[in-house]
Amino acid sequence: MKIMKILKGQRISIAKFLPNTNHAFQIELSITGISVDFSCFGLNANGKLLRDEYMIFFNQPKTSCGGISLSFTNNLAMFACDLNKLPATVESLSFTAAIDASQTMNQMQSGYFRFLSNNSEIGRFNFYGSDFNNEKSLMLGDIYRKNGEWRFNAFGQGFNGGLSALLEHFGGEEDITPLVSSVQKVQLSKALSLEKKLEKEAPQLLSLAKKLSISLEKNQLQDVIAKVAIVIDASGSMSASYKNGTIQAVIDRIVLLAARLDDDGNLDTWFYASSHKKYLDMTISNVKDYLDKNTESGFLGIIKGLGVGNNEPPVMQEVLETYKNSNLPALVIFITDGGIDKASSIKQILIEASNYPIFWQFVGVAGSGYGILEELDNMKGRAIDNAGFFAVDDLKKIKDEELYNRLLSEFPVWLKEAKKKGILANN
Repeated sequence: MKIMKILKGQRISIAKFLPNTNHAFQIELSITGISVDFSCFGLNANGKLLRDEYMIFFNQPKTSCGGISLSFTNNLAMFACDLNKLPATVESLSFTAAIDASQTMNQMQSGYFRFLSNNSEIGRFNFYGSDFNNEKSLMLGDIYRKNGEWRFNAFGQGFNGGLSALLEHFGGEEDITPLVSSVQKVQLSKALSLEKKLEKEAPQLLSLAKKLSISLEKNQLQDVIAKVAIVIDASGSMSASYKNGTIQAVIDRIVLLAARLDDDGNLDTWFYASSHKKYLDMTISNVKDYLDKNTESGFLGIIKGLGVGNNEPPVMQEVLETYKNSNLPALVIFITDGGIDKASSIKQILIEASNYPIFWQFVGVAGSGYGILEELDNMKGRAIDNAGFFAVDDLKKIKDEELYNRLLSEFPVWLKEAKKKGILANN
């Protein structure tokens, strides 16, 4: 079948290149040279977002009606469209691309908006970086109703502002009748607010936030609200991990997890060695220079006053006391390079903690001698399996998606069991 070439500004009936009448097809969007987020907005007759669920993007990849769903890999997005399933109040679909704050659209090499039917290309609209200026987003194309048929407008126009600006342009939350739960609405709002905040305060973390959203969706955690904490080994053997950027790479990733899941968006933070201390909460605003400003090296030790050894039980007990009466689940990420030799005390704390809404995710970093942490799956005496462990040689080199999936894979299983056991409220 001949592929129809569509030019910028051209308006055309979809029936001219779609070889069937069921209005089911795919749209593939791709841009090379820059990192972007692709989205689709389902609009009413006034050109405004119909409802929250008709903003389809990385954190909300489908509509409940089944009319639009999104999947993506890197800078390629695939929208599966079944126009017959859309409610009559959806008058148009606007497909957009939004960029990281550090880049502009004229930095792209090229891009395309193509239609596929049964995985075969039937129509294509090409565009290039030279078509644009310093815009942060693009309105690529609209599918809209007119005189009883669906048509396509190859819009191809730049737009100032990122994804949050596009949402505001399309009406944001004005006159929206939510079809999602209050928790989903809070988390959707948090995701959008986080992107806007990252654009201003930590643009270096924007691409990381997208990968986190994918992992949250994969593990069905996108609507979860939880306390998030990190406990970081500061014993003498960890010196290299602090100096070579490993710990910074860890906290960059975890602070975003807290920003998405935590009720206040902050990451509760403990450091420990021979002794321990709770420090100022990490946030996306302070994470870049957190280690420099909130830790002070001492003689031989990484952090002044904590010593050089590793003594896990006291800090674990303090974390347990902090969250044992929490109304929210607590996800505690515990970073260590091993040398675990207080197995009995650690076991007793985990047994006690199994009766409370706390899940422990232990992460081994470039170390050895993890001892009891490698035996968690076989630990007896707990009300529920409340801990996981994995070790990696170099956290800086592990792919972001892999790290998030490993951090989060056991948490949803624990959430389900904790609700079943009555440890968490089943709401």
